[in-house]
Amino acid sequence: MKKHKSGFVNIIGNPNVGKSTLMNAFIGEKLSIITSKAQTTRHRILGIVNGDDFQVILSDTPGIIKPAYEMQTAMMDFVKLAFEDADVLLYMVEIGEKALKDEAFFEKIKNSKIPVLLLLNKIDSSEQTALEEQIQHWQGLLPNAEIHPISALENFNIKEVFNRILELLPEAPPYYPKDQLTDKPERFFVNETIREKILLHYKKEIPYAVEVATEEFEEDEKIIRIRSVIMVERDTQKGIIIGHKGSALKRVGIEARKDLEKFFDKQVFIELYVKVNKNWRSNSNQLKRFGYNN
Repeated sequence: MKKHKSGFVNIIGNPNVGKSTLMNAFIGEKLSIITSKAQTTRHRILGIVNGDDFQVILSDTPGIIKPAYEMQTAMMDFVKLAFEDADVLLYMVEIGEKALKDEAFFEKIKNSKIPVLLLLNKIDSSEQTALEEQIQHWQGLLPNAEIHPISALENFNIKEVFNRILELLPEAPPYYPKDQLTDKPERFFVNETIREKILLHYKKEIPYAVEVATEEFEEDEKIIRIRSVIMVERDTQKGIIIGHKGSALKRVGIEARKDLEKFFDKQVFIELYVKVNKNWRSNSNQLKRFGYNN
């Protein structure tokens, strides 16, 4: 019998380097928000890849930043956790990057006792000379890391990196049931899908001042009925989210419904409401409610 391998593979890096794209490429499912805006991932999201003789538990984390308010501090706590339970650490950078935005995190990577794979992403948009310069730069900074050039978007070198992860994983039984895809409940993915549409369609501060709470999720054989509330911090933001005669909110609802029907493979009916929840990003009770402070 082949021996079974299991372990936690945690992805860290600066905002917008492609961590969520990589996670989804490994999983084959859209679990993490992907947009061109920075700081789209707020939570630590586990995605599980199962084989007959392995279980890889991937962890997508928020981009590393210097926190400006309490929600961002909680986001960085998720990143700290990713260092504590990793069997393999994936440090993701993109062409042109020189360092992490937080020196303390970088020192942790440099002194890591666990295997570190440095994934140099977005090589499809670079010249060979620039790529070679980047490899030399990172070899000098992180001599303990294996460097793998990849394109998460184009799926280049992804299979090779996954095979290397399997080689590095310890022998262990599975941590989760073999048919499980993630550790998050259905409502979490409803919230994230709605939030993704807001990130795509609204500008400036609006997407970052928004949180989504799904208050009802009722499923029967043919349809899922969902009632979700979009929280904003100010009355002016509420008006912008709703739009002229509700047109902007309607667009969010239609696009979220289409994605959720693909995700759940079932008809979805969704109702959206907007509420003002003043300064929720700096309120520890509200942050706990939204799953930031555990």
